[in-house]
Formats: sequence, C-alpha cells, structure tokens
Amino acid sequence: MQDSLHLLKSRRFLPLFVTQFLGAFNDNLFRNASVMLVVYGIYSDPRKEAIFGSIAAGLFILPFFLFSAIAGQITDEIDKARVVRVVKTVEIAIMLVGAVGLLLHNIVLLLAALGAMGIHSTFFGPVKYAILPQHLAPEEVLGGTGLVEAGTYIAILGGTILGGVLILPTHGGGYSAAWAALAVLIVAVLGRASGGKVPAAPPDPAAPPLRMDWHIIRASIALVRGTLHIRRLYLAILAISFFWAMGTVLVAEFPALVKERLAADHYVGTAFIAIFSIGVAIGSVAINRLLRGRVAARFAPASVIAMGLFVLDLYRRVRSWPHFDGHHLLHIREFVAMPNGPWIGADLLGMAIAGGMFVVPLYAFLTITVPKADTARTIAANNIVNSGFMVAATLLVAAAVHLGLTVADSLLIVAIASLVAAWLGWKLHLACDDGSCVAD
Repeated sequence: MQDSLHLLKSRRFLPLFVTQFLGAFNDNLFRNASVMLVVYGIYSDPRKEAIFGSIAAGLFILPFFLFSAIAGQITDEIDKARVVRVVKTVEIAIMLVGAVGLLLHNIVLLLAALGAMGIHSTFFGPVKYAILPQHLAPEEVLGGTGLVEAGTYIAILGGTILGGVLILPTHGGGYSAAWAALAVLIVAVLGRASGGKVPAAPPDPAAPPLRMDWHIIRASIALVRGTLHIRRLYLAILAISFFWAMGTVLVAEFPALVKERLAADHYVGTAFIAIFSIGVAIGSVAINRLLRGRVAARFAPASVIAMGLFVLDLYRRVRSWPHFDGHHLLHIREFVAMPNGPWIGADLLGMAIAGGMFVVPLYAFLTITVPKADTARTIAANNIVNSGFMVAATLLVAAAVHLGLTVADSLLIVAIASLVAAWLGWKLHLACDDGSCVAD
C-alpha cells in the first residue's frame, strides 16, 4: 500500500507543499478579512456589501481567464523553482498594498490587492502540479497530488477562519484590521522563505524551443484547443471542471442555506465549511491508498455518484427541516440537538470525502500522461476551462434562484451534475485504465 505521508519528510516535496499551503492560506486570510472588514466596519448597506463581494470574486477569478495561457508557457519555458521564487516575492509586495488597505479601510487598495492575488494564483497554479513529475517518482505523483489538494483545503479553512477572527471590534464601535494586516505580511514572508527551498526544476532539455505567444486571447484559445483535442485530457479536464462547478455551487450556497433555510447562525456556517474542507482532505489522501499509488480513474464514477447521493440526502433533510418563526438563529449545540442536525453534518462530510477521491486522480492524469515539457500548459488549460465552468455554474444558480428556485432546490442541480461527471469519469476509465494513456 502506497503511503504518501513519507513525502512530507522529503526536500523533493515538503518545500513545495508548505509554499502552496501558505499561499492558499494567505489568499483566504486576506480575502475573508477584507470581506468581514467591509461588511462590518466600512459599509452598512447590504446592496454595497453585495456589490463588493461580487467585484472581489470577479477580480480573483478573471486573471485565470486572462493570464493562464501566459503562465503555462512561462512555467514550461524556465525553471519552475525560479517561477516559485518570483511569484512569492511578488506576493510580499501585494500584501504590503493589502495591509495598507486593511489599516486605512481603503476599498480601492483592498480590491487592487485582491485582483493582484488572483494574478499571483494564476501564475503559481501551473507550478504546483507541473513540478511534481519532475521531483517525484511516477508511483509517488498520485500521493503527492493528493497531499497538495488536502493541504490546500485545510489552508482554505484555516485562512478563512483566521481572516474573520482577526477583524476586531473597537471601543468606538468600529472595527480594526491591524492584526489581519500583520498576519498577511508574516504569511507572505514565510511563503517566500519556503519557496526558496524548492529544488530546481529546469525545462526538459529534449523539448523543442517554445515560441511564446503574448497575445492573451489568441494564446488562451490555442492552448485550450491544443489540449482538449487529446481525448484523455478532454475527459479529465471536463470531469474536473464539473467537480469545481459543483463545489462552487455548494460553497456559495452554504451561507444562505444555513441562515435562511436552517435558521442557524454563522458559527454553524463556519462548521459547514470546516466539515467540507476536512472531508475533501481525507478523500484526497484516501484515494492514494485505494489505488496503491497508481494513476487510474476506476474509482471516479463510484466516487462522484456517492457524492451525488450524499447531496440528494442533504436535500431531503433540508427540505424536511422545520420552519422557525422569529429572529432567533440556532447555535451549534441547538443545531446538533435537532433530529437531522448530525445527519446533515454526515452528508457534508460524505460528499466532501467522495469529491476528494474523485478529483485527485484526475489532476494526476494531467501531469503524468503528458510530456514533462507540456505539464504546466496542460494545467493552465485546465484552469481556464475550470474558471469558465465555475462562473457558468454561479450564473446558472443565480438565474435559477431569481426565477423562483429555492436555495435548497439548487442542491438538485449539483446532484444532476454528478451524473454527468460520473459518465465522464467512466469514459476516462475505459480509455486509460488499461495502461494505454501514456505521455505522447
């Protein structure tokens, strides 16, 4: 049985893991601190708060559309460890701007830093997966991918919680973000220190010279078209995109679902995010043990169908949740004491574990079944398509809710999407699990 935890003791993997963890942690620390500051300390207008949230989300996702193709080309063309160092150095500068925005309660600086962090993540995204086949043995890539994914979700959870905790009320009735400003700078410096320890990962010397295309739109179209015509990559990328679309809908609906339908407070909402993040982390590590380190899609259909079944059970329990009159919101103890409370938590954990088991081997497919000279561009193409699906899913659910679909009913969209993802996973299993999918 392949035990991936030994990688955490290796310099081939540990510095990259820590750097990725700190980057995801800082992204969510700064983003949630900014949102909490704006909602509680700057605006008192729900409309302005909603507009800020939408602009912030858009600024973070937009760079993945615009710059992923450039990022993939650069990462394949030069030493990936050098890319890590440059990106992490830039993160310190971005967080300086963000820290000033937090201290001064300056909306423009906060949005500028959020957009810049989106660009930062766009350029770091291809590195974190593309570097693994260069530093790890083929039988270690699946385990390394699972650890990166698990660490990312734990970092998202930790950063989100800390970002909210560090926005503190003041005696004058306002809010202070001084500790949050200090924290984002410290994490950025630590990320640069760990990034400096990542071993060299030069481009494949046997690969032909890459002709850079700096035209954003043309390069993006060419990259996606040149990747998706390969059947195994097409199936893996579409399946990953459906996973991210489903995950985006679930996480986006958690706050409204908790407050409006379950009549629970924000601590229950935080617990939902915690359970979901921990579940994905567990599934990400568990699938490596089931597959014994071999990159294969044979568990993908069952995993995502299980995810859909957990979503359906969640939908059933939410629909039967009693309606409460008045303004009292349930605390965690009151929520757990409800007949369906623990079962809703179990559904969240189950769907997250199944989701982690589904997506991790698919990411490994994108790195281990392509030439090492093309891995970053493959991941970049995946990021472009993922972003499109995430935006489309958000707009679809928003439109459906606007037309009268309830937040609870939106869970059915996720359940239906899981069937499509299962079909794609089955197709990938039939196409590749006989060993025929190798690097061209």
